[in-house]
Amino acid sequence: MSTHWTLGCDAVDPHRIAAFWATALGYVPEPGYDDPDGASIVDPDGLRPAIGFLRVPEGKTAKNRMHIDIRVAGEPPWDMAERAQLIRSKAASLAALGATLVRSESYGDQLGHIVMLDPEGNEFCVA
Repeated sequence: MSTHWTLGCDAVDPHRIAAFWATALGYVPEPGYDDPDGASIVDPDGLRPAIGFLRVPEGKTAKNRMHIDIRVAGEPPWDMAERAQLIRSKAASLAALGATLVRSESYGDQLGHIVMLDPEGNEFCVA
């Protein structure tokens, strides 16, 4: 049996970054969690881990040692053209929410993933 766990994250503005990630992942604010210096988001279906954000005074200074990959294309096998369109569409919607496009990574002539930064500069990938 697996263990329930929460991903804990530092943030300059926990409520802003929680709102970004809730939209990015289809999560919702954790019911009953009310903290001016923290925010928590949960999977509305209760299947995936919660993500907590705690206010810290310092900003991000180095590359993440761990990051989130948003897998919009699901599991293989894929229609590669459809997969590329799903990745590009999700990246565009996240850019509209304040994310920054860093680069696209391709494998041969196929789009592998897009590297982005969330509004606080944390790297993540859309695949």
